[in-house]
Amino acid sequence: MSSILTIEKGWALFLDRDGVINKRLPDEYVKQPDEFEFLPGVTEAIAILSAIFQPVIVVTNQQGLGKGLMTLEQLDKVHKKMTEGTTQKGGRIDQVFFSPDLNNSRSFSRKPSVGMGLSARKQFPTIRFRKCIMAGDSYSDILFGHRLGMKTVLIGTDNSVLKQCGDILNYRFDDLISFARAVEINR
Repeated sequence: MSSILTIEKGWALFLDRDGVINKRLPDEYVKQPDEFEFLPGVTEAIAILSAIFQPVIVVTNQQGLGKGLMTLEQLDKVHKKMTEGTTQKGGRIDQVFFSPDLNNSRSFSRKPSVGMGLSARKQFPTIRFRKCIMAGDSYSDILFGHRLGMKTVLIGTDNSVLKQCGDILNYRFDDLISFARAVEINR
C-alpha cells in the first residue's frame, strides 16, 4: 500500500474515536472525561488534518450508553474534552455522531451500517462520499467507509484486522499522526 495519500481540495474526513483518537480501555468503556486519554500525536494529527479536510467528523459506536453504563450527559462531557483538547492544539472536530445501540441490535445507525454517514451528509450537504476518507481501527470502521464509497484507512498495527479487511482497505498507517503526515493535496 502507498505511503502517500493524495487527494484534491474539498474532501471530508470521518474518524473513529476509541483506538484512533483516544486510548481504548480493554473490555471497558470511556465513561468519564478523566478516562479519556489522547493517543500520542493525535492532537497534532488532527491539527494537520483540519487544515486539509472540511469537515472533520467523528463517528463512534457507544454501546456503553445503550447498556446503561453511562449517561448521555457523561458522553457529552467526554466528547467536550475531546473537541476542546483538539481545538487547544489548533485542530477542529466539526461534529461527533454516535450510536448508543447494542452490537447485536443490527441498528442502521451503528457501524458498519451507514446511518451515521447519512446523518453527517444531511448536516453537511457538501459531503460527497467518493470524496471522503474513513479512518478507523476496526473492520466495522473500514466496512462502514467501504459501504458508503469512501477511501478507507486502517489505523493500527493489528494484523488480524488487516487480514479481515482484505481488498476493501485502501491504506494502512500505524497511528493517526503517520496518516496525517502522509496526506497531500494535489495542486
